[in-house]
Amino acid sequence: MVTESILPLLAETAAVRHQLALLSDDQRQALVHDLADAVLDAVPEILAANQRDQDRMADDNPKKDRLVLTRARLEAIVADTHTVAGLTDPSGVVLSASEIKPGLRLQKVTTPLGVVGMIYEARPNVTVDVCALCLRSGNAVVLRGGSDAEESNRAIVEVVHGVLARHGLATELVRLLPVDRQYVTELLQADQYVDILIPRGSRGLIDHVRAHATVPTIETGAGVCHTYVTATGDLDAGANIVVNAKVSRPSVCNSLDTILVDGAVVAEFLPKIVAGMGAAEVEIYADERAHAVLAEAEYPHLQRAAEGAWGREFLDYKCSVKVVDSYDEALAHIAEYSSRHSEAIVTTDAAQGERFLQEVDAANVFLNASTRFSDGGVYGLGAEIGISTQKLHARGPFALEKLVTEKWVVRGEGHVR
Repeated sequence: MVTESILPLLAETAAVRHQLALLSDDQRQALVHDLADAVLDAVPEILAANQRDQDRMADDNPKKDRLVLTRARLEAIVADTHTVAGLTDPSGVVLSASEIKPGLRLQKVTTPLGVVGMIYEARPNVTVDVCALCLRSGNAVVLRGGSDAEESNRAIVEVVHGVLARHGLATELVRLLPVDRQYVTELLQADQYVDILIPRGSRGLIDHVRAHATVPTIETGAGVCHTYVTATGDLDAGANIVVNAKVSRPSVCNSLDTILVDGAVVAEFLPKIVAGMGAAEVEIYADERAHAVLAEAEYPHLQRAAEGAWGREFLDYKCSVKVVDSYDEALAHIAEYSSRHSEAIVTTDAAQGERFLQEVDAANVFLNASTRFSDGGVYGLGAEIGISTQKLHARGPFALEKLVTEKWVVRGEGHVR
């Protein structure tokens, strides 16, 4: 797609956004259910497009797992989309009502955000999730996916456009923007057409959006996740937790990056993760004390940790290990290096566990559980646009309920002030 500017495209989307706001709840539900069915019907075409994207990416690229679509993954996406369709409409909810004076009635009502801008990397599943969430909540959406998933995103959006047309709606309600980098700044500064911008991807992407956007932004995606194994923890359970958090799907933002282990149990705990981490060939960057224990346990994929091992989102079969000598030292490390996404503690000390849940500043905190549970679908939200790591408007899974704002509605009978 060759164009001098994307502003006319954004203007077209902004001009038709009211179409969704005028639909009834039943009509929006039917629209999203039909979208789910259409994606299922188009599985062969979507998988073919996705294979073309895969063929352009090296097998050792850590982004590849996020790029790959399979029939099973698409079927799970379809199920999530049906779930979104069945959720309560977040728009049009009366939050409060009063009478200012006789006959002059006031309501505070939820309303769609308007035009949602989504900028993201090699995750074509996000295309379906965002479309479902925005259409269900009455929002138009402009999508700027990465070049790595260009074919997949185009195939999915073609399906979405077919559904919109069958429902008598403008296809411009969902706009897939060209991937050329020259247009990114225009999107970030299109205040007159885009109401909110949501970046999802690497720390570099999020930092770039934060630095250059004039459109209001909600950050999602980057996860630097720790699990702290205390001296009172169940070490067998802890080993299962950290191995699951690292190896079950390392390319996603809720996967484990750093293990903090109390010095009192390091010699007993670390050998318990050798089999699980070793089976997945996880490269471990360990500080001096952890390195000595893992070397004695003959862990085969062992490196000495440099300073860059902390605060790093690996998104791969890699993690770091640091030995701490106190709860306070562990929390200080988390405070310094966390991205405030998901943090976990393994302990049998109930008071210590509750203290961690209260003190740690993160969108998701876990007691004796894997950080891999940080997910809108797991939380019963159907799907998510991403995990928000900031504090205004939305924090944690950014899902259907957060795709609205508020407006004040006043109904009078000729009243003047």
